[in-house]
Amino acid sequence: MIASPTDKGPQTALPGARIALVLLLAINLFNYIDRQVLAAVETDIEETFFPASEYPRDPKTGEPEDKTIEAKIGSLNFAFMMSYMLIAPLFGWLGDRMSRWLLIGIGVTLWTVASGMSGLAPTFVALWITRCFVGIGEGAYGPTAPTVIADLYPVKQRGTKLAWFYVAIPVGSALGYVLGGIVAKMTGDWRWAFYMVVPPGLLLGAWCYFMREPARGQSDAVTSRKATWKDYVVILKTPSYVLNTTGMTAMTFALGGIAFWMPRYVFKVRGWGDKAEVNIIFGGIVVVAGLAATILGGWLGDKLRARWSGSYFLVSGFALLLGFPAMLLVLWVPFPLAWGFVFIAAFCLFFNTGPTNTVLANVTHPAVRSSAFALNILVIHALGDAVSPAIIGYVARLAESWEIAFGVVSAMFLVGGMAWLYGAKYLERDTALAPTRLG
Repeated sequence: MIASPTDKGPQTALPGARIALVLLLAINLFNYIDRQVLAAVETDIEETFFPASEYPRDPKTGEPEDKTIEAKIGSLNFAFMMSYMLIAPLFGWLGDRMSRWLLIGIGVTLWTVASGMSGLAPTFVALWITRCFVGIGEGAYGPTAPTVIADLYPVKQRGTKLAWFYVAIPVGSALGYVLGGIVAKMTGDWRWAFYMVVPPGLLLGAWCYFMREPARGQSDAVTSRKATWKDYVVILKTPSYVLNTTGMTAMTFALGGIAFWMPRYVFKVRGWGDKAEVNIIFGGIVVVAGLAATILGGWLGDKLRARWSGSYFLVSGFALLLGFPAMLLVLWVPFPLAWGFVFIAAFCLFFNTGPTNTVLANVTHPAVRSSAFALNILVIHALGDAVSPAIIGYVARLAESWEIAFGVVSAMFLVGGMAWLYGAKYLERDTALAPTRLG
C-alpha cells in the first residue's frame, strides 16, 4: 500500500469529535424525517389539491384520469432537490472559506421554518415553493457537515464515523414514513406531519452556533489554505472522485425512485394491505435494513482497508450488484413474501453509504473538500433522485406498467456497481495524493 500523508496524521479522534458527531447525526436524522414525510402523505396531498370532484377517477383502479397528476406530485420532490442541488455548490464554496458551524446553523433554521410552512401551504404551487426553501436550507448543511467529521477523525476511522453520521438516512427516512403516516392518521390532517419537525429543528439549529470550528486539514496533518479555481479543476481530474460520483448517481436514482413510489406500488398496484400498514412495514424495512447495512458497510470498508486499498469501492460495488436480482424479484414475487426481497434490495442500496462518502473525503484536499461534496451533491441529485420519481411515474403511465418503470430502477444497480468496482484500481493512488494535490 502506498504511504499516504493522511496516515501520518493524528491516530485518534480530536477534542470535541464525539459531541460534534452526535449533533450532526441528530440534525441529519431530522433532515431525512422531513424529506420522507412528503412520501408518507403524498396520496393525502393528491386528494387535497387534486380532489375527485374536480379530477375524475378511473372507476376500476381509482387512479386519476389525468395522467399528469403522478408527475405533478413527483415534482414536489424535484422542487426540493432542484433547490438543494443548485444551492449546494455556493455553500460548498463558502464552507471552504468560513465557519461551517455557522452555515449549518443557518441552514437548519431555514429548512425547519420552511418545513412548517409546507403544512400551511394553501395551494399546490405554494407547497411547491416551500419545498424549494427546504432544499435551500439543506444545501447549506449537506456539503459542510461531513467535512467537519473528516477534520475531527483520522482516516482509519472515517468510514465508521461517517457511516454513523449517515445512519440518519435510513432511520430518518423510515421515521418520516412511519411518523408522517401515524400523525396524519391520528390528526386527520396531513399538515401536522410537517408541523411536528419544527420544535426539535429549531433547537438543533440554535445548538450549532455554540460549536467550535475545527481547523481544516488537522486530521490529515496538512495545512489548508483558500482554494483557487485551479484547485477545483483537480477534483474533476481525480478518477476515484469521478467514478465514485457516477456510482452514487446511479444508486441515488434507484433509491429515490424506490423511496417515493414503493408504498404506492404495494398498496395501489399490487393491492396489498392498507396505506398506513404499507407505510409502517416499508418504514420498518428501511430502518432495519438501512441501519444494519450502513453501519456494517462503514465498518467493513475500514476493516478491509489494510488488506485491500480499494476496499471502500469493493464492498460498495459488490453489494449493489447483489441487489439487482433482489429488486427484480420484488416485482414478480407475491406479497407479503416480496417484502423479504424489498429488505435485501434496501440493504444492498444502503451498504455503500459510509464507504462512498469516505472516498469523497479521502481523495480530496481539505481546502476544496466542502466544494467536492457540494459538486457531488449537485451531480447525484440532478441526475438521480431529483428526476427519478417523475421519470418513473411518467414511464409507468406511458407503458401502463409499474414493472417496466421499476425495471429502469433495477438497471441502476448494475450501473452503480460496475462504476465502483472499476474505481477500486485508482483509490490507493488518489488517497495518497489528495493531501498535497492542488492546482
